Amino acid sequence: MAEGSKARPAVEGVASADRALTVLSAFRKGDRAVSLAELAARTGLVKSTIMRLAVSLEAHGFLARTEDGEYRLDAEVLRLGTIYTQSFRMEAHVMPVLEELVARTGETAAFYVRRGEQRLCLFRADSPHLLRMHVRVGDAMPLDNSSIAQVLRAFSPRPLPAYVAALDLPIVTMGATDPHTGAMAMPVFGPGEALAGALALSAPVSRWTPEAIAAARPVLAEAGTTLTRRLGGEMPAIPRAAAE
Repeated sequence: MAEGSKARPAVEGVASADRALTVLSAFRKGDRAVSLAELAARTGLVKSTIMRLAVSLEAHGFLARTEDGEYRLDAEVLRLGTIYTQSFRMEAHVMPVLEELVARTGETAAFYVRRGEQRLCLFRADSPHLLRMHVRVGDAMPLDNSSIAQVLRAFSPRPLPAYVAALDLPIVTMGATDPHTGAMAMPVFGPGEALAGALALSAPVSRWTPEAIAAARPVLAEAGTTLTRRLGGEMPAIPRAAAE
């Protein structure tokens, strides 16, 4: 060993964890349920070992046993997969869009997601102006009547509520959260037409002149479409407006 070099500590995996992960990895695309015999053939593990591992995997929601005694993946796998899908390189897709919005409009751009009855600022790019709204990444605010909250509330349900047909996107509100701040927001969608979040521009109401609003709205709408495409999403079908 060269002088001054440091040996990395030898860390070994846990054999039982390795075997449990081997069982989960044995499931293939198209499998609805897999028999114990098939799992044994795919993993090289004996049936008694698989059955013991399956008890723990079932307890933690990774596996479920069918009435026929076969095994299928359960909801915890879906939950982790959904988290992975939503987090996979999202920052790499969102931040360039936010930075371009700031460059084109001069105002603060942010990306919000819904967390229950709150809206969470997930990403943000600040305006170069000294006077701006100071919301930090990670800040959570209620789903009030702001444009951001309206977007998150309107486009989260499936099917979409009928009133979304009457919404004029991007939604613009002035003074809804703070009397001195205005914002506009546009929905962004991910795979399966699921709402990924709300793309927003915010600024002091003094800078939101009618001319500034008219100039910023198509820029934000274009950015929402671009980000939806980059996230692998598509705009869901909007319900038809009710006949008068």
